[in-house]
Amino acid sequence: MTDTADQTADQGRKRGLRKTQQGVVSSNKMDKTLTVVVERLFPHTVYEKFMRRRSKLYVHDENNEARVGDVVDVMETRPLSKQKRWRLVKIVRRAEEI
Repeated sequence: MTDTADQTADQGRKRGLRKTQQGVVSSNKMDKTLTVVVERLFPHTVYEKFMRRRSKLYVHDENNEARVGDVVDVMETRPLSKQKRWRLVKIVRRAEEI
């Protein structure tokens, strides 16, 4: 029985290694799906000037909670559809309503 307990403990440790990102919601027009833009800064290899790169992530939002402009935390998960590989963890900051 200790083998089963060891396997369960190993699976728990592996699950904790998932990537997390923070980004801004750019679209919430789909049902239970958000588009989140994540921006990263990195130095150019030769000129050492900092450059910006943006990535667009498709995020699963089970309760359709997030709105455009919200800053959100997302976590990597199993493939949920053709492009959706992330899920909403929490809303860090709400966008101001106009």
